[in-house]
Amino acid sequence: MNRIFFISFCFLLLLNSCKKNTQEEQKTEIVDISTSTMNTIYIGTYTKKEGHVDGQAEGIYTVYQKPDTGALEMGKTVANVVNPSFVKTSANYKNLYAVSELGPGDGPSGLIYSYKINEDHSLEQIGSISTESYAPCYIAEDKSGEFIFVANYVGGVVMMYEKNADGSLKKLQKISLQYPERSNPHSVNISSNNKYVYITDLGNDRIWIFNLDVNAKSLKPNETPYVQITEGSGPRHFAFSKRNNYAYTINELNGSISAFKIEQDGSLAHLEDISSLPEDFKGENSAADIHIHPSGNFLYVSNRGHNSVGSFKIDQKTGILENIGFTNTKGATPRNFAISPKGDFLYVANQDSNDLVSFKIDSESGKLTNIGEKLDVMTPVCIEFLD
Repeated sequence: MNRIFFISFCFLLLLNSCKKNTQEEQKTEIVDISTSTMNTIYIGTYTKKEGHVDGQAEGIYTVYQKPDTGALEMGKTVANVVNPSFVKTSANYKNLYAVSELGPGDGPSGLIYSYKINEDHSLEQIGSISTESYAPCYIAEDKSGEFIFVANYVGGVVMMYEKNADGSLKKLQKISLQYPERSNPHSVNISSNNKYVYITDLGNDRIWIFNLDVNAKSLKPNETPYVQITEGSGPRHFAFSKRNNYAYTINELNGSISAFKIEQDGSLAHLEDISSLPEDFKGENSAADIHIHPSGNFLYVSNRGHNSVGSFKIDQKTGILENIGFTNTKGATPRNFAISPKGDFLYVANQDSNDLVSFKIDSESGKLTNIGEKLDVMTPVCIEFLD
């Protein structure tokens, strides 16, 4: 009996030990799953001193967002590149593209880098190619995922590239805009039907309109090749309404927002201009970025100088904007901002105070509330969600 009891006792000990190990393995697995639920963000920066910024960053950083609370956690440097002032993830999440905003004293031209996004969100460089001019400042991907476009702020040049199988790029077309000595292309924007491309030209106060021929792999001027806006406005960034029937530009130089109706042929019919600033503001300001909330109901813009985000409600029937408030960004020079995928948080990159600041978006009113989150990041200028 004693022998049988001893054997039974050993068997129970072994069973409990296996059960405990299994529970520990499950516990570890749960921790890993929890970590993977955070959203990944890539941050573009300035890495060296320029005329308009004292760049102090190392390159491209990762930041992680907790979707439920909006809290941010710092990741690490994932690419050492000079002045990656604009970064763009591909729609299939496989690649990231980054400009190297180089000027005439830095080399023969600016560059665009191609990276593979690894499973751990690190970046593996797979190529770089000239942007054929200087100060590249914006990247766009067409809806087919086959083409990448880059706007060069200097020289009136926009480049069209085709993707290789690995996501690296090859040159397709160089678009030279009129009056290159004063032309400053600042963004390239593709309509949701992938038929039209709009290029904001800050120096010429124009929005150039092109037809995108996917089969011919080229851009051709629209029958209405451009829309001229108020002299001295400086159109910078561009946003489409959710239904793609209206479009808006943030104008850097005079701090206005221009609203347009998009016609069937891709041309733009001007609707109104509205200030991006409070009526009583008298100081210097340089407007920067513009985005529309995923619901399509609200539009936001950033003001450098006033250091604010302006919030506007969009009339869905007319496209007209109504101001609903201005929110201090709790930092200096809000260059770029981004709205989280679910539309519940807005994050501002304060270039000159070296931080990202977080705001909660009220889904009913569109108003912003600072949630007390500030993350230190050196000279941040671009926020790009991967997820």
